[in-house]
Parts: sequence; C-alpha cells; structure tokens
Amino acid sequence: MAGNPLILDIRGNSLDDGPGIRTVVFFKGCPLSCIWCHNPESKSAGWEIGFAADECVGCNTCLTLCPEGALARENPYFIDRSRCTLCFTCADACPSGALSRVGSQMPAEEIVRQILRDKPFFDTSGGGVTLSGGEPTRHMGFLSRLLRPLKDKGVHTLLETCGLFDFQRFCQSVLPWTDTVYFDIKLMDAKAHRQYCGAGNDKILDNFEKLAQRFREDRSRLLPRTPLIPDITATEENLTAIAAFLGRAGMDRIQLMAYNPLWLEKNAKIGEYSSHGNDASMATWMSPEKISSCRAIFNNVGIHAI
Repeated sequence: MAGNPLILDIRGNSLDDGPGIRTVVFFKGCPLSCIWCHNPESKSAGWEIGFAADECVGCNTCLTLCPEGALARENPYFIDRSRCTLCFTCADACPSGALSRVGSQMPAEEIVRQILRDKPFFDTSGGGVTLSGGEPTRHMGFLSRLLRPLKDKGVHTLLETCGLFDFQRFCQSVLPWTDTVYFDIKLMDAKAHRQYCGAGNDKILDNFEKLAQRFREDRSRLLPRTPLIPDITATEENLTAIAAFLGRAGMDRIQLMAYNPLWLEKNAKIGEYSSHGNDASMATWMSPEKISSCRAIFNNVGIHAI
C-alpha cells in the first residue's frame, strides 16, 4: 500500500462526468487551491477527518474516547484540529458515521476490479471511467497502472485535470491510455489566477495549447471547461479572454460549469472557513439568465458553449 495515493471516493452511476454511465475515481491532492473548490476535501493529499453535524446523534462516544481532548461541542466545527493527531479513534467508534476518515488507500489493481464491475453499464450506455479529484496527474505512475488494464478491457477512459502537470511525463505515462481529456481553464489573468487559485497559469495554458496541437486531428478528445464563479471567473472580461485563447488554439467548443454553493457545506465538514462564504453571490445558485449571458460570449464568436 505504501506509495499509493489517497482516494477520496469511487462513485458509480454518474451521469455528469462524461458521456454515458460512468464510474468516477476521485483522487486526493491538488497543486491548486481554488477558493471555490467544489471538492475542498480533495485539496490536501493527506489524511483528514470529517465531521457532518447533521448526522451526529449526540451519543458523546467520541468525546470520551479522544485521547487528545480535541472534540468539544463548543469548538467551531466540533474538532480542534490543532490538537487532533488523526488517530481516527473517534471516527472508528462513531455509530452514525458523523465522524469519518477522509481518504482511503488501495492498490491500482483493486480499483480496476471495482471499476470493471460496472462494465455492463459502460457497454450499454457508451460510458466508462472518469478520473477526477483533486488532481489525478499528481500520480502519473499510478494512473498508468490503472488505465492500461482498463483500456485492455475496452473501457472508455476520461481524465479531468486542472492542467498543472509535467507535459512530457503526461504524454508518456497517461495520454496513451486516455481517450478524452476535460481540461479546466479558470482565469486568463495570471495575477488573478494566483490570487484565487493559489498558483500561476502559464504552465496550464501552455499545456492546453500543446494538447490542442496533439489532438488537432480529433478535437473531440479535448474539452476545455470553465467553472462560472460569481464576480471571479464569470466576468465578461475573463470569458472574452478565454474565448480568444480557445480561438487561437483552434477549439470550437467549451463546457461552462454553472456555479453552485454546496462547497460551503463541504468546507465546514473538514473545518475550513472561507471569508468568501459571506458574499451573497457565493451563497446562492447562479441564475439561468446569468448562465445564458456567459454562453453568449462564446457562441457569438463561433465557440459552442455547452
């Protein structure tokens, strides 16, 4: 098990992460730290403990068992994470599952076995497996061991990526066994990207251009995606810049991912506070009218926004 990355979840019967019915493998760990991340529990590559207040039955078993005294009802988010040593004594004893380990380790062979159980659904729906996160490309050797046997069994493989990876190693270890790449382009302004995502975007944009060139004979294998975040990515200036970039790269489609505020609840589960959660626009779903206006920016220049 040593050296295997932590897996956040393996979720079957997904209809939102590529064509057909899919099984999605979520990896922990990401080189970015987007303030709106819809899977904030996947940012860290290490073990975490989660607390779901709405699942707690108030039995107080955990309070008596914690050797560090890190749990108290008056603590913000219940757990004093400065004292918690991640021994998971509380999570292992929690009868309701309100306290839980965030992440699990398993070899690539076991993940392959789990995925192949769903192959009949893939075959009948045109689905397959999607690798998501976090950022799967942090573990390229592991991805290679995972993807090769799936391709040998005729499973369609799709990778969702933030784009921040070593391109040469990606082409050697991952791309030969990957059918489709969903590639996130969040912000074109480098300063804004660093401010809101925690890292620059030069390498991300360069990697996208290189992939677009690789897929020039079959652009359907590469899908750029932009999450629509109120007043951050979903601005006319940013979306116009993305449209121009895609045009130069020869792309004619993009997926715009409508904003939803569910990440705020997930942040609370792992004890994270975000000042952006106080913004009214961040606490509400994006309106259909706003989404339509964002799509129009691309459609008006010949880039189909889905």
